[in-house]
Amino acid sequence: MNEIVNPEAWPRPRGYANAISASGRLVFVAGQIGWTPDEAFESDDFVDQVRQALRNTVSVLEAAGAGPEHVARMTWYVLDKREYKTRGPELGAVYREVMGRNFPAMTLVQVSALVEDRARVEIESTAVVPEP
Repeated sequence: MNEIVNPEAWPRPRGYANAISASGRLVFVAGQIGWTPDEAFESDDFVDQVRQALRNTVSVLEAAGAGPEHVARMTWYVLDKREYKTRGPELGAVYREVMGRNFPAMTLVQVSALVEDRARVEIESTAVVPEP
């Protein structure tokens, strides 16, 4: 089970945790982008690509015997941090739709490009699955 860790004097972050404490089997999910399993982009819209990247993340987690509730850390690489900030309510809804109410330690990094030219976001994750 993942435990959210935040310093007492700090305000509670919105939509993520400052830290997660967990123990168990680690699952490292490589960067997932907003294309379908057959490597086709269905949309160039940022939020649509986030939804698909998160769905891809969940598919990889399921293949490893994990679920979105086990994600302890995520790093998001985006082309435009302003788009991320201005579309926050839409992103929050998509995140909860796919990932539920699990809020891992998260980092957002703006990059100049991603390997796939049409990709607008890439998300890598680490999950911790409790040992039986």
